Amino acid sequence: MDRRKFLAAAATAGAATAVSAPAIAQSKREWKMVTTWPKGMPGVGTSAQRAADLITAASDGRLTVRVYGAGELVPPFEALDAVQGGSVEMAHASPYFWVGKSKALNYFTTIPFGLTAVELAAWLYYGDGMKLWQEVYAPYGVVPFYAGNSGVQAAGWFSKEIKSVADIKGLKFRIAGLGGEVMRRMGATVVMTPPGDILTSIMSGHVDAAEWVGPWNDIAMGLFKAAKFYYLPAFHEPGPGLEVIVNKDLFAGLPKDLQQIVRVACSACANESLAEFQFHNIQSYEQLASKYGVEVRQLPDDVVEALAKATGEVLDDMAKADPQTAKVHASFMDFLKKAHAYNKVMDQGLLRMREIAFG
Repeated sequence: MDRRKFLAAAATAGAATAVSAPAIAQSKREWKMVTTWPKGMPGVGTSAQRAADLITAASDGRLTVRVYGAGELVPPFEALDAVQGGSVEMAHASPYFWVGKSKALNYFTTIPFGLTAVELAAWLYYGDGMKLWQEVYAPYGVVPFYAGNSGVQAAGWFSKEIKSVADIKGLKFRIAGLGGEVMRRMGATVVMTPPGDILTSIMSGHVDAAEWVGPWNDIAMGLFKAAKFYYLPAFHEPGPGLEVIVNKDLFAGLPKDLQQIVRVACSACANESLAEFQFHNIQSYEQLASKYGVEVRQLPDDVVEALAKATGEVLDDMAKADPQTAKVHASFMDFLKKAHAYNKVMDQGLLRMREIAFG
């Protein structure tokens, strides 16, 4: 190669390098994920971190997600507003934290006596659930992704035993979601605190009882130190879902492959988080009485009947709130009735046979 050709080739290569380096730099993004949970909290905090890590790894760093726990950037119950406003790109939470914006969001988390974790996923992925969820969030400029489930939760920690419906009246109860409205109609005083304040709320007497998640999370939170009686299972959270919400415009601005990475990462987290909760709850349940001296109870039948009656009233009223909530309610309840008929034979039938087999 003569000198002129060499210099021309060198100049071309230099120009390509000068163009490609900024282009590569511009293709990298760093997003902030805020959460409604203390960072690293078992099950919920770990699910948020898992989603962030999966997106970062699968994109080979082209979309790096950094997680901020509750209160680090925004207060826990302002996460949706932060995503909507664009001050952060995404959040990890549970939809029923935002029912002040739309009562329909209850159905994408859980309702009393409602869908289990597996049934909720079925409705979201193969029924109308996901399409309806996107419709509900559309006015707020965010896109939802199903990102986890705790499975059946606990009814809560109580300073005194619940022996009858009369014991509900006047009870100061930290309880989230529609379960709180059901309890209120039964005479309880409902108090809502961020997750990180539950232990101190019980110990200070600010509340008489509180629910959080289940054995694994509740032991990690130290709730056994504050109340003696632990009621299992929850009537109000048979399979509450977790979400990742993303600013709609920012998501639309991602390349198609990064959009797909976000979708698949959230779906993978949904599957893995349920397995994580189930495994650790099974291990932790074994320790409740033997290690921590907890007295495990179940809600009496007459209390459950009263809760079911109040739930029916709450759901009927909620379905009348607005046309969109009515539409979501109809779809959810139709699938719930079919799921109950099926699982009454299948899941309940299997558990009955297993009881015969193993005692």
